[in-house]
Order: sequence, then structure tokens, then C-alpha cells
Amino acid sequence: MTTITETMASDHRHCDELFAEAEELIAQGDWAQGREKFEAFRNTTENHFSMEEGILFPGFEQRTGQTAGPTQMMRMEHSQMRQLMADMEAAVAHEDDERYLGLSETMMMVMQQHNMKEEQMLYPMTDQVFAADAEATLQEMKML
Repeated sequence: MTTITETMASDHRHCDELFAEAEELIAQGDWAQGREKFEAFRNTTENHFSMEEGILFPGFEQRTGQTAGPTQMMRMEHSQMRQLMADMEAAVAHEDDERYLGLSETMMMVMQQHNMKEEQMLYPMTDQVFAADAEATLQEMKML
């Protein structure tokens, strides 16, 4: 049986790979491919957030009664990352590599801290809380 932790951590790695590829291409001045990789990163990351915010977090909150705990913090960090991605998108549109790479550095730190909190604390908690429902929950998230 695949766990929520394994599945979502794997999704984090996929987002991280796209992020690194976009950053490398933009640093090399390859705006066409860099733009494409950035869009893939943004779309994949947004899908990840949607799985969490649309299914995982509400299910966790319903089962635990905790609405002001870790899920609230993760939503706030998602909002911060969405703003960074919007700023990065503007930098890509203007082909401003200096701005993009500066924002990219900030995004990297925020993502690393965020992912660590989810992977070491929240996801293991969801595995316990969802228990036998974990597989069905993962299937539901993949449908988004």
C-alpha cells in the first residue's frame, strides 16, 4: 500500500525537478525552454496545492477537528508561494533573469522549509488519521 507521505513527497520531488530545470535554463538565457519549464513547474505545483487544499486538508480537518493547526499554516505558505510564482511569471514575461533568479532563491528556501514540514510532520499525521481510507483519498486526489 502506498502512503500519503510517499505519494506527496514524490510529488514534491517532481515539482523540485521542474523548478531546478527552469532555473537552469533561465540562468543560461534560454527563455523559450525556461518559460516552458517554469509553466510546467507552476502548473504542477498548483495541482499539488489543489490536491492538498481540495481533498487532503479538509479530510484531515474533518477527522481531527483541527482547523487552526498545521493545515492553516500550510495554506498560508501556499499563498506565499503563489505570490512568488506570480512575481516569477512576471520576470519571465519581461525576460528579467536577475529578478527571476533572485525570486527563485527565495522560492527555493520557502519550498524546502514547507516540504520538510509536510513530509516530516503533516503527511505522517495524515497517514495515521486516514489509515484505511488513505488509498481511496490518494485516488480522489489524482482525479483533480
